[in-house]
Amino acid sequence: MQEMITLKTFDQAVELAQPRRVLKYVLIFCTTGSATISVDEKEFILSENSVLTITSGQIHYFKNSQNAKGYILEFTYNFFCKDDTDMELIFHNGLFCHFAMNEMICVDNSPVIIKELEEIRKELIETPYQYLISVHSRIELILIEINRTKINRGDEIYKPDALFLHFLETVLKNFDKNLSVTEIATLIGTTESKLNELSKLHTNKTAQNVIFGLIISEAKRLFNYEKLSVKEVAYALGFNDPFYFSNFFKKHTNISPKSYKEKVLN
Repeated sequence: MQEMITLKTFDQAVELAQPRRVLKYVLIFCTTGSATISVDEKEFILSENSVLTITSGQIHYFKNSQNAKGYILEFTYNFFCKDDTDMELIFHNGLFCHFAMNEMICVDNSPVIIKELEEIRKELIETPYQYLISVHSRIELILIEINRTKINRGDEIYKPDALFLHFLETVLKNFDKNLSVTEIATLIGTTESKLNELSKLHTNKTAQNVIFGLIISEAKRLFNYEKLSVKEVAYALGFNDPFYFSNFFKKHTNISPKSYKEKVLN
């Protein structure tokens, strides 16, 4: 059960020196110094008392560190999302957003976050009675504190619908099956029209176009960091025909997969 949640200091997280991806939600909190962190195709400079949230599946690593110290908290969707309230909290105000909207947030009340992170570390080491319930509650408090910072600085309140988030998670976990909107709706116990309604509300796109966007993001990750061929990426994303995949990629990015790979490598 414990692999569902881990907490490390920057010094302990040696694996973050290289690009990696995990099917966990990653929260990086810097207490002192600064660090440049690469997430997919963007870079963020994390400074003292600032936090960066990384969504499950995003490629990330520490590009450099200027005497940075801090914490890296990782937890799985299944660990945290026990009900709709949890699911909505994890994505509230764009936290852990699936649409590459990562941002560096300088928190207002860093002592609260540091205290809860230290308590989580203690709980995970000592594993007292009901420690996982305690850890879950402490993660909630950390996320609430980050959301309060965002609201205090004037951000618009964005509260996503749990069913829409369930839809996104299902797409992410089934890229290789190339599921249709109807198949996904059946899997999560809803209808295609409901998914289209929610997608329009949250992204102003159809559910199918949301899926296409997630597929393109995943394809770029596979080209960038897994260094896969066009054929390998096509098959990984459930396309039986690499030529069809190439046309799909070019239609949505205005560049062929081959040209995109060359551009990235250069």
